Parts: sequence; structure tokens; C-alpha cells
Amino acid sequence: MSSHRPFGLSVSAAAGGVLLLAVTGCSSADAKASVAVPGPPAAEAAFCRALAKELPDTVAGLERTGTEPESELTAAWGDAAIVLRCGVPRPEKMNDPQAQGIDANGVNWLFEPRAGDGPRFTTTYRKTYVEVTLDKRYAHDVGPLVDLAAPVKKAVPPSL
Repeated sequence: MSSHRPFGLSVSAAAGGVLLLAVTGCSSADAKASVAVPGPPAAEAAFCRALAKELPDTVAGLERTGTEPESELTAAWGDAAIVLRCGVPRPEKMNDPQAQGIDANGVNWLFEPRAGDGPRFTTTYRKTYVEVTLDKRYAHDVGPLVDLAAPVKKAVPPSL
């Protein structure tokens, strides 16, 4: 990804609240999402452990649930409607000068649509990459990124 910011969309906390969809049918807090655990270098894993301590109990109105296997590098909310992985490899799509992204409360995210599912977002310009996948209920909703922006900013410093 080039040093210029091709991200044309900015989302504020107020706008994020407007974008939130009403999500029903969440599973119990005992449900665990099956999530592949990244294997970042030690320095990046330290940022991920710091992020794990900052993550909210709810995102987009969904309660945090466990992940399987349990890891400080992963988190989920709802019935895996929102899944976060910290320390993921740099997405190949970041090499595309036409890549799309957004800014949510000061955190830049690469946007990647996924066929038959909701989008995947990966932070840019940070010391480690944080990936958030949303299920199809969030196909047009970036509100969860607004809820995650403050913890990411606090725990994962900019790389610039």
C-alpha cells in the first residue's frame, strides 16, 4: 500500500451509531467461535496482548464470547458475527493501489469484500495488523470498527 491514504470514507462515533443494524438471535455467552490463531513475531504479539486487555465487553451491541482455541490474539462477539484476530500477516490486497479503505475514529482499515459473507477489515499504518471479520449481517455496517477504534489506538501504535 502506498504512503498516501486512498481511504475516502470517514466514520465518526456518531455516524457509526447511525450505521448500526439491529441484530437479533445472538447465541449464549458460553458459545465459542472457532478462530485460527495468528503467529506474529514476539514484538507484535506484545501489542496484541495489550489490545486484548483493552477490548470491550460489547461491540455493536453484541456480547463478547470465547474463541476456540482460547488466545489473547483472538476475540469474538455475538455468535461469531464479529471476529478479531491480532498479529495477522500483511494482506496481499494492501499492494493494490486501488484498494479501498475507511477511517473509523482515527484508525485506518483496509476493506475487503468476501463473497457470500460480510466484509473483512485490516488495520493499516499500525505496528501490527489487526483483522476484523464481520458476518453478512454487517455487509453495509462499519459500526463495529467504531467500537474497536479506541482500543486499537491505545494498544497498537502507529507505524508512521
